[in-house]
Amino acid sequence: MYKQIAANKRNTVLIMFFFVLVIAAVGWAVAFFTKDWMVAIWILVVAIIYAVVQYFASASLAVAMTGAREIKKKDNPRLYNTVENLSIATGLPMPKVYIIDDPAPNAFATGRDPEHAIVAATTGLLDIMDNKELNAVMAHEMSHVKNYDIRVSMITFGLVCIVGYIADLGIRMMLYTNRHDSDDNSPVGLIVMLLVSLIAPVAASLAQLAVSREREYLADASAAHITRYPEGMISALKKLDTHAQPMHRQNPATEALFIANPLKKGAIKNLFSTHPSIEKRIERLEHGKNKF
Repeated sequence: MYKQIAANKRNTVLIMFFFVLVIAAVGWAVAFFTKDWMVAIWILVVAIIYAVVQYFASASLAVAMTGAREIKKKDNPRLYNTVENLSIATGLPMPKVYIIDDPAPNAFATGRDPEHAIVAATTGLLDIMDNKELNAVMAHEMSHVKNYDIRVSMITFGLVCIVGYIADLGIRMMLYTNRHDSDDNSPVGLIVMLLVSLIAPVAASLAQLAVSREREYLADASAAHITRYPEGMISALKKLDTHAQPMHRQNPATEALFIANPLKKGAIKNLFSTHPSIEKRIERLEHGKNKF
């Protein structure tokens, strides 16, 4: 567990470095096409400033994008007490607790560290889970907090947003410049700009996928270890699979935060999903059930 925490802290630096390279590549492509190298410098400077700002603000942004609202014990004693008990059991600071008014059963955790963590559950999750299953789901989310998965996911979430924005800006600049200065632009520059602007968001999404799937397996196992009741996690996953439905507020950038994929299912989307299949997650828990 401690090795995983240390690895996640190292991965935070590596992920930020990777995204700076992707952003720099987009900036270079824009500069190559527009023949103005100051554009690349400005894009890189803005990206670095954004990375610093989003480190402190992306948790609030994620909450806003999901429509979650903060609650106190009196608002929903069942959920609040569950999180509070898990906080005591794991030795973690009490996170802020949020509820999302959505019939789709789901939950997520975010924040830059355990001292600034947020956990949330949908009303749909609270409706279908019994107490043992709810305890397992929230133990899964608290495991993300304990393992510092929330920091890695939060930074990846923020950087995916900025890469997509810069790539979109690059394409718009390309179309505008091409329309007004068509005589000066080479087809090579146009092709390079187009390829980089299209590939950058894909590369960012693949990086997000790579850091998410194994963490879901680990959080499932950690939840079973915390509760000493793997059957609760297995039962909860089965219900998540049976009652799966897309959430009302869907955004690919927040997909990796949730315990179950919140997006509409499809063959291509499943291929690039940040989550392993529920069947594989249950299979791993069943296989290691005697170890908890």
